[in-house]
Amino acid sequence: MMTRFPVTRLALAFALALLPVRQAGAQSAALSAADHITLGDREYEARRATAARAHFLQAIALEPKNYEALWKASRVEVDLAEAAAKGAEADSLMAYGEAHARDAVAVRPDDAEGHFSLARALGRKALSVGVMDRIRYSKIVRAEALEALRHDSTHAGALHVLGMWHAEVMRVNGFARAFARAFLGAQVFGLANWDDAQRLLEASVRHDPLQRIVHHLDLAGIYADRGMKDRARREYEWIAAAPVRDINDDLYQRQAAERLKRL
Repeated sequence: MMTRFPVTRLALAFALALLPVRQAGAQSAALSAADHITLGDREYEARRATAARAHFLQAIALEPKNYEALWKASRVEVDLAEAAAKGAEADSLMAYGEAHARDAVAVRPDDAEGHFSLARALGRKALSVGVMDRIRYSKIVRAEALEALRHDSTHAGALHVLGMWHAEVMRVNGFARAFARAFLGAQVFGLANWDDAQRLLEASVRHDPLQRIVHHLDLAGIYADRGMKDRARREYEWIAAAPVRDINDDLYQRQAAERLKRL
């Protein structure tokens, strides 16, 4: 389990994050948690991540166990961390993203969104650490993604995370996987395979009515790893022409263009 931020630092960060909203005037103080969630959703859809986060944090300040505010705060924090340069800011955002996801799971353990949010936060975190730490994270990522799918078998995000679990384990060299099985009790790694990675990412594309770019981007990466260059190329070309909807879609389009050049 990851170490949570000390209470004093957490309180300070909350206070700083809430300043933009508090400075909006006395009217802000009259807003309910539900109001802040509605406003946060609007800002999120408009791709104004920092403003969206401020509203979700306001909702949490008013109702600390508000499930919707918690998982939505985690979502935007992971988005912001992904786009941020490596360093203290990104690490802080990822820590908050994980903490809010864990709180969401504690409030409603029987819902997919909290488990997906935790799997996503830890999955993104795992990409920034060494191989052995990545292996330790990945066991929890898989468990949380499976739990999300137990509550919603067509959850596009959870399908994506589980597919990427297979892909990332397969991308770890064979010696590291063998070491993990022998010394870290990670026999589950023997279940990872490229067929399931591809199947699950294809399912995430199929079950997402919004056709999010990120699903296509990671599916293309799996096709490329499997030597299916024509399929990968079609995905990257689709991404180039796709409408920008999500907060990091500009980043994903740049990544797709760079990977297309390397095919």
